[in-house]
Amino acid sequence: MELASLSEEMTDEEKKNIEILIATPENVQPEIEEELENFGFHFHRRLDSRYWAELMKMFHLKLDHFLPFSVLPVGYNKPFVRIYMAKSHKDRPLKQGVMLPEYVFPIQVGADNCNTRIADLLDNKGENISYKNGNYSELTGLYWIWKNKLCCKGTGDGDNRQYYGLVQYRRMFDFSADDLLRLADNDVDVVLPYPMPYEPNIHAHHERYLKEADWNALLAALKELQPEYADAFSEILEQQYFYNYNIILAKKIVLREYCEWLFPILERAEELSVPRGNERRDRYIGYMGETLETLYFVKKSKCLNIVHAECRLIV
Repeated sequence: MELASLSEEMTDEEKKNIEILIATPENVQPEIEEELENFGFHFHRRLDSRYWAELMKMFHLKLDHFLPFSVLPVGYNKPFVRIYMAKSHKDRPLKQGVMLPEYVFPIQVGADNCNTRIADLLDNKGENISYKNGNYSELTGLYWIWKNKLCCKGTGDGDNRQYYGLVQYRRMFDFSADDLLRLADNDVDVVLPYPMPYEPNIHAHHERYLKEADWNALLAALKELQPEYADAFSEILEQQYFYNYNIILAKKIVLREYCEWLFPILERAEELSVPRGNERRDRYIGYMGETLETLYFVKKSKCLNIVHAECRLIV
């Protein structure tokens, strides 16, 4: 029912007794609030990313499925942490002022495709696929991290005390000082955002973004390069929980192994897709990356210590 029609059918007293929860992306919530106020609905509340994360924490604690980061005991040893924040010259300015933690470094993704510079770090320096940003989106930043920060292999023990990650301009982990002390002393391998639940499953959700031909290309690439994961692919797609946004923090060695697994599959899927990647710019490889992140870490959940944290949306 449209808001105007609903408003006409209700008295002012009835409107006072209805609480409206605005559960939409935060960037459109102010407009919805204004519209509600115009029609006399003054009892409303935003479900922002902080409230959503708290709900997810309680939900997953009850299910005992996706372990919340914050339930781990606080340790004493602060590890080396470096998170890169993907930014694009197309990003709209933030309405909120944001003070980045000392361990977060903005990196301009797609720098090869424009002359505008919005960050000191560029994803077209060193070994890179910056020119593919139209399809890979924030994953050109992850590729840069892999090739320029993770490939210099040190001792395994040293790598286990170093954490690298990727967030986005508008979406980032909201870690406390205590959270950083939880990493090494609890031997955390990976921190991921709370997975988003979809009905009836994540395949139905992603059909909105990927064509059937793209799914087929991705599955063919998996069968060719990682047949074990190809066997689990359909089962993973039938589940409800999905890791969005290609956001991750992991031990150096764990993130390196993930990238070594991920990017050959994406490259092969790009070669098999019709039209091929260099003939389109629709972020379809970025969507594939989200699916593969879900596939990889759900399948690895029994051998990796994976925890989950709030992913704050900044508007």
